[in-house]
Amino acid sequence: MRSALLVLFVILFPGFQRVFAQSTPVNRGNYRLQVIRTESPITVDGVLDEKIWSQAEKTSPFYRILPIDTGYAHSQSEVMVVYDETNIYMGIICHDTLPGKRPAESLRRDFSFARNDNFIAFIDTYNDQTNGFAFGISAAGAQWDGLQANGGFVSLDWDCKWKSAVTNYPEYWVAEFSIPFRSIRYREGDSEWGINFSRLDLKTNEKSSWAPVPRQFQSANLAYTGTLAWDNPLPSSGVRFSMIPYVSGKATHQKEAGEAIVFAGGAGLDAKVILSSSMNLDVTVNPDYSQVEVDQQRTNLDRFELYFPEKRKFFLENSDLFASLGTDNIRPFFSRRIGLDAPVLAGARLSGNAGKNWRVGLMNMQTGTKDSILANNFSVAVLQRKILSRSNVGVFMTNKQALGVSGDSSYNSYLYNRVAGADFNFANANNNWTGKAFYHHSFNPGPGGDRFSTAAMILYETQQFSAGWNQVFVGGNYMAEMGFVRRKGYHQTNPTIGYRFYPLSKRVANHGPDVTVDLFFEPDFSLTDREIELSYSLEWMNRSTISLDLEEGYVKLIEPFDPTNTGGVMLPAGSEFQWTEVALTYNSDVRRLFNFEASGRYGGFFNGTRLSLTSEINYRVQPYGSLSLVTSYNRILLPEPYTSVDLILVGPRLDLTFTRNLFFTTFVQYNNQIDNLNVNMRFQWRFAPVSDLFIVYTENAYPTGLRTKDRGIVVKLSYWIN
Repeated sequence: MRSALLVLFVILFPGFQRVFAQSTPVNRGNYRLQVIRTESPITVDGVLDEKIWSQAEKTSPFYRILPIDTGYAHSQSEVMVVYDETNIYMGIICHDTLPGKRPAESLRRDFSFARNDNFIAFIDTYNDQTNGFAFGISAAGAQWDGLQANGGFVSLDWDCKWKSAVTNYPEYWVAEFSIPFRSIRYREGDSEWGINFSRLDLKTNEKSSWAPVPRQFQSANLAYTGTLAWDNPLPSSGVRFSMIPYVSGKATHQKEAGEAIVFAGGAGLDAKVILSSSMNLDVTVNPDYSQVEVDQQRTNLDRFELYFPEKRKFFLENSDLFASLGTDNIRPFFSRRIGLDAPVLAGARLSGNAGKNWRVGLMNMQTGTKDSILANNFSVAVLQRKILSRSNVGVFMTNKQALGVSGDSSYNSYLYNRVAGADFNFANANNNWTGKAFYHHSFNPGPGGDRFSTAAMILYETQQFSAGWNQVFVGGNYMAEMGFVRRKGYHQTNPTIGYRFYPLSKRVANHGPDVTVDLFFEPDFSLTDREIELSYSLEWMNRSTISLDLEEGYVKLIEPFDPTNTGGVMLPAGSEFQWTEVALTYNSDVRRLFNFEASGRYGGFFNGTRLSLTSEINYRVQPYGSLSLVTSYNRILLPEPYTSVDLILVGPRLDLTFTRNLFFTTFVQYNNQIDNLNVNMRFQWRFAPVSDLFIVYTENAYPTGLRTKDRGIVVKLSYWIN
């Protein structure tokens, strides 16, 4: 109840909102770039030899963001923007101050930002300083594109059709973009967009931007954009249609079960209807997700379900409308629940902006039957309104409905589960204050009482100081079958505080302490979990880091639990444990061809001790690929009769990018906790924009003797018809 009152206070008390609200964007009035129209064709070849480029306005000098955010960048960049009836064009010149090869990890699309020399444009097409689009390129010519949401965080799982080219010279490199208006969403009639340009020069380890951004924020933060001024208001885009049909064939062999090889084929399509410049309808029929990369396995020493992110592209555009409901561990909607144990037959999703301050999201998905799994219909509806300068309130409802089941059947689960609620997402104009509050309620047959979850959280952040507080309650009978809820029946209190020193040093960028307290209580406020962590971190100018952590933990088990998750003797419910751990983590300079991160942890673990060693080692042969090795070792010693184990997880990965359109990835995972060796080989040929040929081979085997459990190979061909 205490958490619920906090939520109502944040949402309903208008004075609180006015205290932190600012109506004027930080940089929009001071940094303006005029866009001019061209009637002559532009060839996207990385050579700015068309006449329009000599007439276009250039950006003013770029400012440093990192390692310090004062003064102009040493490695300057220049940007020009023009347009014609169908495309936006950008001409970019990135100057170097140090000679030598420009770091490039690979030619793969959506490259790692921190491991490549790159340039990125962040575009606030809705002028809400919250949502937009990002288009970038590495010095090697690899494309990078994504959707921006929640103030500027970029999701790279979205792809669209656009063109780019790069030309490298000894002292600078040139990039050229052509972005179709039909590939993005915007409000028709606007004469301005928010925009910022970011440059990462890894040789000098300098990140810079056109409109200045404080170093504690990511350069994608849409609170700090300048203005892109159009000479004429943007027209309506009209209704447009595109589709991506696919055909596939596969062979699977359940060898351990003694079954014969099974051959199968399939066909389906994804379609997109652009209803307006800011609203689109996505439709999928008999979708196939066989080309999606396997999840990276983790050693599970937790009492609760592990979270793995969504990777299927149908669910990703405007996904923030659905995925941002609740918090990371209390999600009323989690798209991976759809099609988890039964095939998706068809689905549709309407999403986008409905007017100046409104966003809407509607989704309906139908799954089929598989073995004893019944068909289900999944629906979610979200309506969101912008308030203040960069905040919004939203209401939603989810519904999971079992089909083909009568009320008097022996079906051993609920026929339906629904969740409805309201969310308030807060951010002031300069992003120093951010927060969230929500109330969600579930509806389904079964026990009543405490069927709700609620939370309120606030974070204050400056360059030196940060402090936050999270307060959460999840009822014991709250149920979100379409969501991700790690645990139920608890109160959580989670304050954090941190400070950073920025010395006048040529080697050290910053250092400072952080304190985190995480407390869990039963509904009657009796303590069940306590974690107090004191850490001190240091970052060098070359962006390598080191941190030392001291942690004090306490757990009272609500249910029996095997700390090794290997089927050993359970610790009884009601048992109480207290321990202390120390950890050291180091991340090396990612600019080096050979780089790594490593951590070690030692201390108590329930009624025993744990030694944990993890590492990720990377070596790149730029720009054609990289080899990485992820390892995890946990030695858990428990007194008799409980199980002591050595848990090993090894995951070598070879990532080859022969060209910007031809990729091969091999991922091997050995995990003795589940006694499995997994091999996943994935070949991709992007023979046309957003059109691919995939060949994927997967095998699971026992590590001892390499005896195969199952294996399969899939060939899938898709083509974008626009």
